[in-house]
Amino acid sequence: MTLNSWSPLESSAGRGVRCSRGWLLAGLVRKTHSLLLVSCVVALSTVGLAQQASSANGTSSSAALPDAPESAQSPARKASDLNVEERLPQTKRILGIIPNFRSVSTDETLPPQSVKDKFMEATQDSFDYSSIIIPGVLAGYSMASDAYPEFHQGAAGYARYFWHAAVDQTSENYMVEFIMPVITREDTRYYTLGRGGFVKRAGYALSRAVVTRTDAGNEAFNISEVVGAGASSGLSSLYYPSRERSFSNTASEWGLDIGIDSASFLAREFWPDINRHIFHGKNAIDSAER
Repeated sequence: MTLNSWSPLESSAGRGVRCSRGWLLAGLVRKTHSLLLVSCVVALSTVGLAQQASSANGTSSSAALPDAPESAQSPARKASDLNVEERLPQTKRILGIIPNFRSVSTDETLPPQSVKDKFMEATQDSFDYSSIIIPGVLAGYSMASDAYPEFHQGAAGYARYFWHAAVDQTSENYMVEFIMPVITREDTRYYTLGRGGFVKRAGYALSRAVVTRTDAGNEAFNISEVVGAGASSGLSSLYYPSRERSFSNTASEWGLDIGIDSASFLAREFWPDINRHIFHGKNAIDSAER
């Protein structure tokens, strides 16, 4: 999705400052849910590390006792239980609202996506009932800040702001999730790492903005994300006021889109842990339901 929330000022320097501020705030508004989830991740990781250390100490103590119940279990059984513990399932929605259709649980083996699969997933993300929330909030903010005086105020003005924001969101979804992946034969699903420490998993999630899987199952440079987001940013210049059509604005939006998607990957990576430890798996689903 491309964000355009700049207001013109009489001086070019002042206008640039205001453009930057509007751009950043609009980006935060657009993905507030992702940033909130990332904050939860940080808190959860601290608790998880403490619990892991406590569990490790408890296991060592139990192993020292001759009558400890776990001494009767075989090593294979313990390893199996540990793997089950680590492979937490993804859900179709985060917090029951935010679409999470493209996230796949760890080690889940799936057939390659067809052209239809990629089209349907992009369509789900673009026209899900929750897809009106971000454009609606962004349109309200842009109108309140008079980002584009040409759009005017009132109901008609809000409608203009809304459809621009909605088109931004939809164009990026189709570019990144359908058009480019079909051309490059890349897998658009997010494969949760699901095991290891917080730093390892966070690094893996952030790297998915530039590394992805191909339909053949190999790792490759994420052309769909990088080029697709850039194409969407460039496309937005065709239907926004002409004074905003500059290379610097397009490049800024391009970088913001990739950064926002990276934050969403981070949220998806740790959502199963948050769902289990905070919501006690209330939204968990069986893999068969996917």
